[in-house]
Amino acid sequence: MPHQLNPDQLNADPLNTDPSSPDLARALPLNHEVIVVGGGPAGLAAAIGLARAGVPTALVTGPERGVDQRTTALMEGSVQILTAYGLWERLAPHTAPLRDLRIVDATRRLMRAPEVTFRAAEIGLEAFGYNIENEALRGELTTAALATPNLHIARASLTDVSVAGEAARVFLDDGSTLTARLVIAADGRQSRVRQALGIGLKSQAYPQVALTFTVAHARPHEDISTEFHTETGPFTLVPLPGLRSSIVCVVSEREAVTLLGLDDTALARELERRAHSILGAFTLQPGRGAFPLSAETARSLVGERVALMAEAAHVMPPIGAQGLNLGLRDADALVRAVGAAFAAGRDPGEADLLAGYERERRLDIEGRMRAVDLLNRSLLSDLVPVQGLRGLGLYLLDRVGPLRRRLMRLGVGSQAA
Repeated sequence: MPHQLNPDQLNADPLNTDPSSPDLARALPLNHEVIVVGGGPAGLAAAIGLARAGVPTALVTGPERGVDQRTTALMEGSVQILTAYGLWERLAPHTAPLRDLRIVDATRRLMRAPEVTFRAAEIGLEAFGYNIENEALRGELTTAALATPNLHIARASLTDVSVAGEAARVFLDDGSTLTARLVIAADGRQSRVRQALGIGLKSQAYPQVALTFTVAHARPHEDISTEFHTETGPFTLVPLPGLRSSIVCVVSEREAVTLLGLDDTALARELERRAHSILGAFTLQPGRGAFPLSAETARSLVGERVALMAEAAHVMPPIGAQGLNLGLRDADALVRAVGAAFAAGRDPGEADLLAGYERERRLDIEGRMRAVDLLNRSLLSDLVPVQGLRGLGLYLLDRVGPLRRRLMRLGVGSQAA
């Protein structure tokens, strides 16, 4: 039978001995089966999914977060996951559908690729995904977490983690300690859990900065997301509810400084120019973001009684809407594996389960990383053969139906693909 927990044992530490001692780890009562560290959208989804699967779970939220003016395109695979966790119904009213995805070569190079439009209806979907403002996403998930039985919320930050024998201990800055069989690190790119385990990173820095904005515009977007390919990276318009869109503008570091130095009126005009006025006049809304482009992957996704997920495991450039969607697939892989183990009376932190998670997720993560890296480098390259290959690839996607539909299914991360 699964381990039965006594809520009265929360923070109990009846033994005065070395906290890393295997004997202590066996003797300590378990507060929970799983502790999720990190209160971002991916960590919230993982904690809710585990708790609703019947697994006694704690969520360590981490420090208070500032307002996040960015948006996230939740692709169809993520919508399926959130629906399975009973969360999509509360998120949907805050979203705008992405029914068509249009790619336009806006470079001034000798060889330019043809314009290509991908339509969700071609693969039987109402939309490829849905764009949502991050504050609405995090707010709704937090509200759902607070109302989820079987889920303990610890509004504190991790100071240390130790693993020994059959348990892991998480030490918090409010003086409390949680114990569990498995710790899931969803605590971001500066993950303290990953650092405590000594897991290194494979890193790739790019000579670019991603600028993020939200604009109101005069013309309707008609649920079409448009990506202009430029010599410095993609310039992408993503629909939001109403006459609004979010923008991700990838530029050189020098150009980023210039753009951020413009006042709101001048910046709105410049963004409209880069969008070729397809949505009419722009009005800039509050919130400007600037994020140096990099790609990072943890050298291992697991340690003893620890699994890394989302940005604790991988950081992707904001190209192709893969970041959080990849993290939600991490969450779902853990929910499925841990839920099945707990239901069968097995230890959810056992080495075999964690090795299986590593195998399942590694291929997806590295494949997406390579694809985004290849696209980005193809835009930066001035080599004519590279430009020709990129143009040929888009031409084939436009003309070869089976290839185009396969790519669309891969892009949305559909579980039915």
